[in-house]
Amino acid sequence: MNIWMKLSLFNDAGTLVNATGNYINAYTGSTTSFDPPDTLTPTMKTFYDTELLENHRDQLIFAQLGKKQGLPARRGRTIEWRKWNTLPNCAALTEGVIPSGQKMGMTSISVSLAQYGEYVAVTDLLELHALDDVIAGAVEELGAAGGKTHDTLVRNVLKGATNILFADAYNSSNVKQTRPTSKAELIYAINTSGYTCNLTADMVNQAYTNLKVGGAPTFSGGKYVAVVHPHVAYDLRKDKDWIEAHKYAAPQQIFNGEIGELHGVRFIESNLAPIIKSTTDSDAVATYKTMFFGKDAFGVIDPEGSGMETIVKTKEQVGGPLNQFSTVGTKFEIAAKILYQERICTVWSGSAYSSVDSEN
Repeated sequence: MNIWMKLSLFNDAGTLVNATGNYINAYTGSTTSFDPPDTLTPTMKTFYDTELLENHRDQLIFAQLGKKQGLPARRGRTIEWRKWNTLPNCAALTEGVIPSGQKMGMTSISVSLAQYGEYVAVTDLLELHALDDVIAGAVEELGAAGGKTHDTLVRNVLKGATNILFADAYNSSNVKQTRPTSKAELIYAINTSGYTCNLTADMVNQAYTNLKVGGAPTFSGGKYVAVVHPHVAYDLRKDKDWIEAHKYAAPQQIFNGEIGELHGVRFIESNLAPIIKSTTDSDAVATYKTMFFGKDAFGVIDPEGSGMETIVKTKEQVGGPLNQFSTVGTKFEIAAKILYQERICTVWSGSAYSSVDSEN
């Protein structure tokens, strides 16, 4: 018995080629528009995007303090900041004598965007039988994860700040013993000497003075802003001059995570504030970086068209021949850069929790 088969049916490799703006048939040249990213109704798309962004924003502690720099669509993936170099003070004039002119200078700082994202797959049975809205739950968790990732990336850039103070060391009678000048000296004071090297009101004053002397501009209200780990904030809140945030600011004026003020510095609490702890015996104690900021100390790119987005693929689109699962994902682009080192002062300290905390 002869069986006739049309083998050309299997020769389909060139009929659907991914191109830059659409799908293209390599044999005929005809084009087809890309499939949309989801088949949600506009109402549901808006709902999920709103949920994602709200949970994303809740995690943005460091990023909210940066100078936002827009990047229009189709303008590449690299952005450049330009800043004029500081001129010296004016010199005294001599009658009838033309003074020397000063040279103008400009510094260029550039950074390129990087893209991040993740997704989860949801089976048809889970979606059908779960008591709660699984897709909405996935969107909520993706927003939180994306926000934490975004802020961690900004924080990691800021860890490169070079203007550093180390917390003074006190003995058990609260008498100052030494002023560490390096991380090694700080750890030795805590580990070997048994001193307390916590962030104190006096250290806050030192950081404030450091920024003021460096000419760092303040945020609104004439204050600097610091991001502090909760375990370091625990020590600060004991100070008699500590002012809780609700006592001095209207809700719309408070930064996300703001907890209080001390000596001209408004404090924002975040568990992403850096904890440093290696596994070597000489470094078996947690130390903390509290970052104090002047206005526009660093920049954060806000790219048009590639901010946080929700991508939902229904089981009809991606679930295979039996429509067995849907996917929920998110992606975003981010870049940050320190613009003025003198507008960031990092205070390296211990805390009441130095013996138990792990590196973050």
